[in-house]
Amino acid sequence: MRIVKLTDETRADILNDLLKRSPNHYSEYESAVNEIVETVRQKKDEALFEYTRKFDHFELNRENIQVTEAEIRKAYESLDGELVHVIRRSAENIRDFHRKQLHSSWFDAKEDGSLLGMKITPIARAGVYVPGGKAAYPSSVLMNVIPAKVAGVGEIIMTTPPGPDGKVNPGTLVAAHIAGVDRIYKAGGAQAVAAMAFGTESVPRVDKITGPGNIFVALAKKAVYGYVGIDSIAGPSEILVLADGTANPKYVAADLLSQAEHDELASAILITTSAELAGKVSAQVDVFTAKLSRKEIIQKSLDRYGYILVADTMDDAVAAANEIASEHLEILTENPYEVMTKIRNAGAIFLGEYSSEPLGDYFAGPNHILPTNGTAKFFSPLNVDDFLKKTSIISYSGAALEKVHKDIELFAESEGLTAHANSIKMRFEE
Repeated sequence: MRIVKLTDETRADILNDLLKRSPNHYSEYESAVNEIVETVRQKKDEALFEYTRKFDHFELNRENIQVTEAEIRKAYESLDGELVHVIRRSAENIRDFHRKQLHSSWFDAKEDGSLLGMKITPIARAGVYVPGGKAAYPSSVLMNVIPAKVAGVGEIIMTTPPGPDGKVNPGTLVAAHIAGVDRIYKAGGAQAVAAMAFGTESVPRVDKITGPGNIFVALAKKAVYGYVGIDSIAGPSEILVLADGTANPKYVAADLLSQAEHDELASAILITTSAELAGKVSAQVDVFTAKLSRKEIIQKSLDRYGYILVADTMDDAVAAANEIASEHLEILTENPYEVMTKIRNAGAIFLGEYSSEPLGDYFAGPNHILPTNGTAKFFSPLNVDDFLKKTSIISYSGAALEKVHKDIELFAESEGLTAHANSIKMRFEE
């Protein structure tokens, strides 16, 4: 990996480089995606089936679009029993963590006859998109579905692309069944997102769409936002490791590569105050990469978006980490908890040498669907609140309103909204 001195100039260059990976920079695909979305909106099943035939090479129709109970049973039979057990344990950890995020409706009644409150209601139907092929990750199924179930969503549907044989990844089906998906449809790509957003004869319309996908899926979610809610427009995966001279270079190198193997656009960055550690990590990265199955993807990722930055002080390193606002942030320092208190921007923070990033991906419980491309400055991980609506409640008695009606009328009149003022004033006219 390249080793660079951390300066204001190098930090600005790296930030500019990383932002090029954002889906917002793939405008050349938008017109094609928008055409798919609009065609599915107009022609519904007809378009969905045609696009599946074109892109997934499967003859989809109303009889075979929905995954059957028999297919789910076969998926269980095809998976190793121990893996099914692990998926169940992971699901329970995720469920336990997200239950702690639940809020109740609340009401505040006062003696003057006024009552204010917040009514919390789950959305009626959620749609989860799950990639297929090599990008089929059962862990992401759990992370999308379980928060929705905990929130109390009435119905959860899932779309995932079929193979040319019409089959769906068995791990995806087992995870969906364990998590509690109500219906699964064999459809993928931008066309599946459009089907969930607008509804077809076979696929019901949903209120919100979550889940990862390629650039076409990301742009389709962007196109339908406003007709339905979405979680975010996710970019490629990324990891940033903050380390001092006490860190184990093998651990650091292994953790950097855990994200670099995702995608050629993935980013892996180490910021350290130790030049010695920087050199050892760079050498260890080469050793590990040569042995790993996805070494070609890893090498392209590191060549384009991999950096080791050497900072003068930990404060400088923290400042750079806050500006980069990485999806995953590991802190491998002598006192990781102290450093953590200075972090403002990160999707998930992993503290200490035994809290490596894959722990969060698969098992610990916190959601691994995280803000990317610097959006951790204003976005949060997927959580129960993403599947809840909050409605304000306002109730005033005549006596309570009488005390403040002139204030409201003055405020409305100052904005030139005399009908607003009259709505209050006429209640107190003789």
